[in-house]
Amino acid sequence: MPSHSFAKIADKMGSPANTLEHLNRRVYESLRNQILTGHFGPGAKLPSTRTLAANLGVSRNTVIKAFEQLIAEGYIRGRGGSGTYVANELPDNLTHVRRGKKKSVTGSEKRNNLRFSLRSRTITHRAALPFAAGGRPIRPFQPGIPALDAFPFNVWTKLVHRQWKRLHPQMLGYGGPAGFTPLRNAVCDYLTLSRGVQCQPEQVIVVAGIQQALHLAASVLLKPGDPVWVEEPGYFAAQAVFEAASIEMIPVAVDSDGLDVSAGISSNPRARLVYTTPANQFPSGATMSIARRLELLRWAAKSGAWILEDDYDGEFRYSSHPLPALQSLDRNGNVIYVGTFSKVLFPALRLGYMVVPTNILDRMLTAKFAADWHSPTIDQAVVADFINEGHMMRHIRKMRSLYLERLESLMDCARSELDGLVTIARPDAGMHVVAALPVGVDDIAVAIAVNEMGVSNRPMSLCYLGRKRTSGLILGYAAYSPEQIKHGCRQLAAALKQFQRI
Repeated sequence: MPSHSFAKIADKMGSPANTLEHLNRRVYESLRNQILTGHFGPGAKLPSTRTLAANLGVSRNTVIKAFEQLIAEGYIRGRGGSGTYVANELPDNLTHVRRGKKKSVTGSEKRNNLRFSLRSRTITHRAALPFAAGGRPIRPFQPGIPALDAFPFNVWTKLVHRQWKRLHPQMLGYGGPAGFTPLRNAVCDYLTLSRGVQCQPEQVIVVAGIQQALHLAASVLLKPGDPVWVEEPGYFAAQAVFEAASIEMIPVAVDSDGLDVSAGISSNPRARLVYTTPANQFPSGATMSIARRLELLRWAAKSGAWILEDDYDGEFRYSSHPLPALQSLDRNGNVIYVGTFSKVLFPALRLGYMVVPTNILDRMLTAKFAADWHSPTIDQAVVADFINEGHMMRHIRKMRSLYLERLESLMDCARSELDGLVTIARPDAGMHVVAALPVGVDDIAVAIAVNEMGVSNRPMSLCYLGRKRTSGLILGYAAYSPEQIKHGCRQLAAALKQFQRI
């Protein structure tokens, strides 16, 4: 590795970091930048961790952690006994996305064809399976619920009490549609550090969860009949949003590398928007590979399409550090990033956020104002304090460890109680697993029967638009203790055995 390469990496690292975590991230980001800008091409051999550490003046452990993260994200590959190399799956025409060309005329025309309107449509529900509400107990294995039993109630209560104790009368009035300014600042800092999101606080809009974010995006960016790529299988609640807006949904297959971009281009290359969950695809659990991410960004930049990145539980990854958001690679303003506090805090809070490209920010704010003016100010203030005082990061670290324990408990119980009834692949991230049923079994009928016997779940069929479907049950595990998981597995096994006899 030439000496000037070390200089480039050192320059990218900038001034010394205040914490070891910041230093680790700077080394990682500097190496990643050298790969993405083409300085290290596909197949290039990287220096040893010892050599790189010596030249950068950091500990070898810092460089090792950076390498581990780059390997987890697919940028580099280790070859036993011969060293570490840049992945061959990163062709030059993808790694140069950062230096992308100007939008084509067609892309510009699409971007100027923005629309804001309010619509009211009737959604036909494909199944009526109960959600916990109104005091109804949350039962295993209802997905999408965090560990409410481990929530830091004492800390939260103190923050709420403090807000009301020092409350200024102006906090009881109307707020701005973008959200409470201290929370927007806190979210921006949090996303930059934990998810690699590139943004300014002005780009953050506080919303009532991801569902409202999807509604706003559909209202502003789409008109009835516009084609939109959606993952197949995919998030059924997002499908409901697009269905309500009379959008043409184009199902695009998902495999182990996430959304199949080539398949999407073959199905409909003129899609106006792509809805995707790249960090932890819902419901399959696949992580979108770096090659696919760059391919998607390249196509979107060329076609002028928008990418709606739903990062619903990207904080919870168990085989490596959480992967940076797709938005962190976007240099053309194509990605709208959305996230929620429902998974890291609690669903009843009903707060989420959007990171919006500046050229559509005014339109999004208009849509937010028309939808509900603004989210509850005092709740926003409490969340801002929770983030700024370090409680958020501590809570996430604690939950990551707890969820891994509960995942292992579920996998152990599945081996002992559900063997031969379902097939469960161990996920690397998230808060749920997919229990695949035998071919030909109606998972909706099974889901209803299992729910009636006291075990909550969601059928996989709800996640498909096409007729080719995988039959299975979506089982959440994050909210349940090992004892609840064991009891739930036994109930599920009994229900499945009884259903098989029908």
